[in-house]
Amino acid sequence: MADTVHSSLGEQLENTLQGRVCLMGVGNTDYGDDGFGVYLAQSLLDAGVQDVVIAGSSPEHWMGVTADREFDHLVFLDAVDLSAQTEPGSVIFLDSEQIAARYPQVSTHKLSLGLLAKFAESNGITKAWLLGVQPGSLKGAQTLTPAVSKTSGVLLELLFRLKTREETVC
Repeated sequence: MADTVHSSLGEQLENTLQGRVCLMGVGNTDYGDDGFGVYLAQSLLDAGVQDVVIAGSSPEHWMGVTADREFDHLVFLDAVDLSAQTEPGSVIFLDSEQIAARYPQVSTHKLSLGLLAKFAESNGITKAWLLGVQPGSLKGAQTLTPAVSKTSGVLLELLFRLKTREETVC
Protein backbone atom coordinates (compact mmCIF):
# COMPACT_ATOMS: atom_id res chain seq x y z
CA MET A 1 0.00 0.00 0.00
CA ALA A 2 1.59 3.25 -1.10
CA ASP A 3 2.18 6.02 1.44
CA THR A 4 -0.28 8.32 -0.37
CA VAL A 5 -3.02 5.69 -0.14
CA HIS A 6 -2.08 5.11 3.50
CA SER A 7 -2.33 8.81 4.35
CA SER A 8 -5.49 9.44 2.30
CA LEU A 9 -7.29 6.45 3.86
CA GLY A 10 -6.17 7.61 7.30
CA GLU A 11 -7.52 11.09 6.61
CA GLN A 12 -10.79 9.65 5.27
CA LEU A 13 -11.24 7.49 8.38
CA GLU A 14 -10.42 10.37 10.74
CA ASN A 15 -12.74 12.79 8.92
CA THR A 16 -15.61 10.32 8.64
CA LEU A 17 -15.55 8.36 11.88
CA GLN A 18 -16.29 10.99 14.51
CA GLY A 19 -17.72 10.02 17.91
CA ARG A 20 -18.01 6.52 19.35
CA VAL A 21 -16.88 3.84 16.90
CA CYS A 22 -17.34 0.08 17.15
CA LEU A 23 -15.09 -2.11 14.99
CA MET A 24 -16.50 -5.55 14.15
CA GLY A 25 -14.17 -8.25 12.82
CA VAL A 26 -15.98 -10.55 10.41
CA GLY A 27 -14.77 -13.72 8.68
CA ASN A 28 -13.63 -17.31 9.06
CA THR A 29 -10.05 -17.89 10.17
CA ASP A 30 -10.08 -21.42 8.71
CA TYR A 31 -10.07 -20.00 5.16
CA GLY A 32 -6.95 -17.90 4.78
CA ASP A 33 -7.65 -14.27 4.01
CA ASP A 34 -11.35 -14.66 4.89
CA GLY A 35 -10.12 -14.36 8.49
CA PHE A 36 -8.72 -10.86 7.86
CA GLY A 37 -11.42 -9.05 9.88
CA VAL A 38 -11.13 -11.41 12.83
CA TYR A 39 -7.32 -11.23 12.90
CA LEU A 40 -7.38 -7.43 12.70
CA ALA A 41 -10.02 -7.18 15.44
CA GLN A 42 -7.97 -9.50 17.67
CA SER A 43 -4.84 -7.41 17.07
CA LEU A 44 -6.77 -4.26 18.05
CA LEU A 45 -8.01 -5.93 21.24
CA ASP A 46 -4.48 -7.13 22.03
CA ALA A 47 -3.32 -3.50 21.65
CA GLY A 48 -5.90 -2.42 24.26
CA VAL A 49 -8.40 -0.83 21.88
CA GLN A 50 -11.95 -0.61 23.25
CA ASP A 51 -15.26 -1.25 21.48
CA VAL A 52 -13.97 -4.02 19.24
CA VAL A 53 -16.12 -7.09 18.54
CA ILE A 54 -14.91 -10.38 17.11
CA ALA A 55 -18.02 -11.57 15.29
CA GLY A 56 -16.38 -14.28 13.18
CA SER A 57 -18.68 -15.88 10.64
CA SER A 58 -21.89 -14.89 12.48
CA PRO A 59 -21.95 -11.08 12.70
CA GLU A 60 -25.76 -11.14 12.91
CA HIS A 61 -25.45 -12.53 16.46
CA TRP A 62 -23.73 -9.32 17.57
CA MET A 63 -26.07 -6.77 16.02
CA GLY A 64 -28.31 -6.46 19.09
CA VAL A 65 -25.32 -5.87 21.36
CA THR A 66 -23.94 -3.12 19.14
CA ALA A 67 -27.41 -1.54 18.72
CA ASP A 68 -27.87 -1.41 22.50
CA ARG A 69 -24.60 0.52 22.88
CA GLU A 70 -25.79 3.23 20.45
CA PHE A 71 -22.47 3.76 18.71
CA ASP A 72 -22.15 6.64 16.28
CA HIS A 73 -20.45 4.29 13.81
CA LEU A 74 -20.18 0.54 13.28
CA VAL A 75 -17.37 -0.50 10.96
CA PHE A 76 -17.35 -4.03 9.57
CA LEU A 77 -13.80 -5.29 9.01
CA ASP A 78 -13.99 -8.01 6.36
CA ALA A 79 -12.37 -9.63 3.36
CA VAL A 80 -14.57 -8.88 0.35
CA ASP A 81 -14.27 -9.52 -3.36
CA LEU A 82 -13.68 -6.14 -4.95
CA SER A 83 -13.16 -7.49 -8.49
CA ALA A 84 -11.07 -10.02 -10.34
CA GLN A 85 -8.67 -7.26 -11.45
CA THR A 86 -8.06 -5.93 -7.92
CA GLU A 87 -4.73 -6.68 -6.27
CA PRO A 88 -4.86 -8.72 -3.03
CA GLY A 89 -4.57 -6.42 -0.03
CA SER A 90 -6.37 -3.52 -1.73
CA VAL A 91 -8.72 -1.62 0.59
CA ILE A 92 -12.23 -0.26 0.17
CA PHE A 93 -14.19 1.97 2.56
CA LEU A 94 -17.94 2.03 1.89
CA ASP A 95 -21.03 3.51 3.55
CA SER A 96 -24.19 1.45 4.06
CA GLU A 97 -25.77 2.36 0.72
CA GLN A 98 -22.62 1.40 -1.13
CA ILE A 99 -22.40 -1.84 0.87
CA ALA A 100 -26.00 -2.75 0.02
CA ALA A 101 -25.44 -1.95 -3.66
CA ARG A 102 -22.25 -4.02 -3.93
CA TYR A 103 -23.16 -6.86 -1.57
CA PRO A 104 -26.97 -7.17 -1.66
CA GLN A 105 -27.77 -10.70 -0.48
CA VAL A 106 -25.18 -13.12 -1.82
CA SER A 107 -22.80 -13.61 1.08
CA THR A 108 -20.52 -16.08 2.82
CA HIS A 109 -22.25 -14.95 6.01
CA LYS A 110 -25.78 -15.99 6.95
CA LEU A 111 -26.96 -12.44 6.23
CA SER A 112 -25.35 -10.09 3.74
CA LEU A 113 -23.26 -7.15 4.92
CA GLY A 114 -25.73 -4.86 3.13
CA LEU A 115 -28.63 -6.16 5.22
CA LEU A 116 -26.56 -6.00 8.42
CA ALA A 117 -25.57 -2.40 7.63
CA LYS A 118 -29.23 -1.42 7.19
CA PHE A 119 -30.10 -3.15 10.46
CA ALA A 120 -27.29 -1.31 12.27
CA GLU A 121 -28.67 2.00 11.04
CA SER A 122 -32.28 1.19 11.96
CA ASN A 123 -31.81 2.73 15.43
CA GLY A 124 -31.48 6.17 13.81
CA ILE A 125 -28.17 6.78 15.59
CA THR A 126 -25.54 4.47 14.15
CA LYS A 127 -23.94 4.84 10.72
CA ALA A 128 -22.59 1.59 9.24
CA TRP A 129 -19.43 1.24 7.17
CA LEU A 130 -17.32 -1.47 5.58
CA LEU A 131 -13.55 -1.43 5.68
CA GLY A 132 -12.91 -4.26 3.27
CA VAL A 133 -9.80 -5.89 1.90
CA GLN A 134 -9.42 -7.88 -1.31
CA PRO A 135 -8.39 -11.42 -0.33
CA GLY A 136 -5.53 -13.20 -2.06
CA SER A 137 -6.62 -16.71 -1.10
CA LEU A 138 -9.69 -18.21 0.55
CA LYS A 139 -8.29 -21.74 0.60
CA GLY A 140 -8.09 -23.69 3.83
CA ALA A 141 -5.34 -22.07 5.90
CA GLN A 142 -5.13 -20.33 9.24
CA THR A 143 -2.81 -17.55 8.11
CA LEU A 144 -3.15 -14.49 5.92
CA THR A 145 -1.36 -14.15 2.60
CA PRO A 146 1.61 -11.74 2.65
CA ALA A 147 -0.29 -8.96 0.82
CA VAL A 148 -3.30 -9.09 3.16
CA SER A 149 -1.05 -9.42 6.20
CA LYS A 150 0.81 -6.24 5.16
CA THR A 151 -2.47 -4.37 4.66
CA SER A 152 -3.69 -5.62 8.03
CA GLY A 153 -0.60 -4.10 9.67
CA VAL A 154 -1.22 -0.73 8.02
CA LEU A 155 -4.90 -0.79 9.03
CA LEU A 156 -3.99 -1.78 12.58
CA GLU A 157 -1.85 1.35 12.83
CA LEU A 158 -4.56 3.60 11.32
CA LEU A 159 -7.39 2.19 13.44
CA PHE A 160 -5.30 2.22 16.62
CA ARG A 161 -4.59 5.92 16.05
CA LEU A 162 -8.27 6.61 15.32
CA LYS A 163 -9.53 4.73 18.36
CA THR A 164 -6.98 6.17 20.80
CA ARG A 165 -7.93 9.65 19.54
CA GLU A 166 -11.58 8.78 20.16
CA GLU A 167 -10.87 7.55 23.69
CA THR A 168 -8.97 10.78 24.48
CA VAL A 169 -11.88 12.92 23.24
CA CYS A 170 -14.68 10.99 24.98
